[in-house]
Amino acid sequence: MVFLSRMLYVAKGKRKIRKSLYGKFIDSLRIYVRGGAGGMGFPKYGGIGGKGGDVIVVAKEGTTLKSLLNENPTKRFVAGNGGNSSKNRILGEQGANKIITVPVGITIVDDYGRVLGELNTEGSTVLLAQGEAGGSPATQFSGRKAQPLSVNLDLKLIADVGLVGFPNAGKSTFLRAISRAKPRVASYPFTTIRPNIGVLEYPDLRQITMADLPGLIEGAHINIGMGHKFLKHVERTKLLLLVADIEGFKLGPEYPYRSCLETVVLLNKELELYRDDLLDKPAMLVINKMDLDGACDKYEEIKDKLRNLADVIGDFPEEMRPERTLDFTDIITISANGDLKSVERVKNRIREILDFHAMLQKEDKETDVIAELRAQMSPKGPQML
Repeated sequence: MVFLSRMLYVAKGKRKIRKSLYGKFIDSLRIYVRGGAGGMGFPKYGGIGGKGGDVIVVAKEGTTLKSLLNENPTKRFVAGNGGNSSKNRILGEQGANKIITVPVGITIVDDYGRVLGELNTEGSTVLLAQGEAGGSPATQFSGRKAQPLSVNLDLKLIADVGLVGFPNAGKSTFLRAISRAKPRVASYPFTTIRPNIGVLEYPDLRQITMADLPGLIEGAHINIGMGHKFLKHVERTKLLLLVADIEGFKLGPEYPYRSCLETVVLLNKELELYRDDLLDKPAMLVINKMDLDGACDKYEEIKDKLRNLADVIGDFPEEMRPERTLDFTDIITISANGDLKSVERVKNRIREILDFHAMLQKEDKETDVIAELRAQMSPKGPQML
């Protein structure tokens, strides 16, 4: 009977994680936080209660939101209360801080949509909930109670390159060929249901990260299909790499067939509707599955249109037509499933493009610094000589 009572107590005290969350990639988690309450003061001796502990979020490589949920199924994070003042301890002990360890790339958003902080580097911190002051003469020696807060931990992957494409365009196959990643590959749509990160390695030990993200479908900008679960991860990439199937794409019997050229236009449209500034990122276009019969003839028909997309965009229906078009630095044909030379060509161009834009950003920063120094050194008013 005693054993049974103990088992029931343990089961009641520890909340189980929903089965639907097992095995799934989690990129958003809503949590409850509260700083510690202040300790009580001691009026007889004028003692001050201890300050409540703080809730602090810290970014750490190798951590995931799933591991955070596994360790804290209740999703409640409360700091320790401040100690009461007493005749033996006039100043109450400060409450223990509560540390929440999260992956790099987290944005903290409250229920009103306000961004409370971002953690984009290892070791970066955000003070999420501050502990309240202890009891003092100003509060009639009563410690202040802390206010609870609910926030969303929103993960946006940080990678150098983001693969963008319709389902079954060959993004996962391409990532396997160009890096050490081993994403799931199959001949049906939505093989990728969670982001995969691959590392491109070069002979001089340079490494570039590439994210293979769930495939887009029409209407992704309004959260149809994978929708925002995919698109938000594109925001922090330095280079967009669009992958299109030379055979085009059709999601199912009830959906219209889209040619290779149409998929490129629609991808452009979805990115624009989600966030217009995504079109300002450097972009490459890879036409995949060139080993298929008739692929070369199909590419010959559209290659000039792909290179001059802005000039032919008016030929498309208004619902497909973007306001602006992506400016592709390169358009490269490949066969990710067998032509390793074409994949290697893409790999080398990725490095060249990233290095080129990194150099431009460095020059822009240096120019800004020089302009600021000149402004500081410029004469203020007339000078007496």
